Amino acid sequence: MKQMSLLKEWRDYAYGLDDRTPEGKQFWLNYFGVEQGIYKKLLANPTVMVKGTVKELAEKYDTTIQLMTGFLDGIDESLKTPNNIDEMTEDTEVSLDIDYEKLYMNMVGCNAEWLYTLEEWDNLLTPERRKELYKIEKTSKTVVKPPKVGRNDPCPCGSGRKYKQCCGKNK
Repeated sequence: MKQMSLLKEWRDYAYGLDDRTPEGKQFWLNYFGVEQGIYKKLLANPTVMVKGTVKELAEKYDTTIQLMTGFLDGIDESLKTPNNIDEMTEDTEVSLDIDYEKLYMNMVGCNAEWLYTLEEWDNLLTPERRKELYKIEKTSKTVVKPPKVGRNDPCPCGSGRKYKQCCGKNK
């Protein structure tokens, strides 16, 4: 019988929890604390490429294999070379070759203020660069609607006629 991947186990469990229940709240608070601790260590030593099996990394960062799997799931999109996390087992070799600007933007995109405001970012990105990345990430999801054409405005098709007499007819 094929063993379920760590990633599937993690997602089924973590995302199956109702975060409005005491159990769910406690689980996520614990996870976010562990996640923050790992990021503090990673950001403090940005020149060190972290490698190892899932089990070794869980031990290195003093957490469970389950929570390390969640961490690897979260950081994967911010890596220069993503790991094959879909088939991951505790003996899978992973490396964390982090694209720090992408990581920062992903943290902003997830509204993970407890991560993108860590003081460890000060050694990696200038406040100006962080502000730029923050703005880029926040505006990338903004939907800009074209201005509404009034009935008596010139038609946007360029005919020179009023909108109501041209493309706005029958609307």
